[in-house]
Amino acid sequence: MSADLSFFSLISGASLVVQMVMFLLLAVSVMSWTMIFRKRTALAEAREEAEAFEERFWSGGDLATLYHQVAQKGESLRGLPSIFVAGFREFTRLRKQNGVDPMAVVEGAQRCMRVALSREVDELETHLSFLATVGSTSPYVGLFGTVWGIMNAFRGLANVHQATLSMVAPGIAEALIATAMGLFAAIPAVIAYNRYSNDVERLENRYDNFLEEFSTILQRQAHN
Repeated sequence: MSADLSFFSLISGASLVVQMVMFLLLAVSVMSWTMIFRKRTALAEAREEAEAFEERFWSGGDLATLYHQVAQKGESLRGLPSIFVAGFREFTRLRKQNGVDPMAVVEGAQRCMRVALSREVDELETHLSFLATVGSTSPYVGLFGTVWGIMNAFRGLANVHQATLSMVAPGIAEALIATAMGLFAAIPAVIAYNRYSNDVERLENRYDNFLEEFSTILQRQAHN
């Protein structure tokens, strides 16, 4: 009588440890894909927001007017607008104080923008460490399930006088499913991590370039 080697039969017939490994990998894979899609949307919005703000910033309008327009968003500010508002707010506050050196005013604005930049980069890097962890550990978790399943398959042959392939095949097949699930969870996570890490780095460079350019503008205004 041939053994049932269908996918669901193998999973339902696996040992408890192998089933737990499969369930863990399935849950991790679902979480990973959820974060992949969310991060893709977040980075796309960040790029679009940066492009829109830079277009407004370099249009030649008054910076004070732009500041009041952008600052109305309050806590919902993200990306370049957040860096701009932090720097211009501090620049305006220090400039109103008497006896403050113009360079000290610019340096104070730069410090605030650096803090805002660090906060924005930290937000962009959210969940990347999880994707890296999934990509690096999932194959090993799947391999653990495979080793455990194969151990059980061969241990079941201990009391058999004549072993056949049909006896050991289901156990090996169900064990290899764990490895396949580990790779299924790891490969998309690694690809997404590499892609999104590069996107975050490019956005960080873009923010940093804006910070330096804006600092130059503030330096000219401070000496007027």
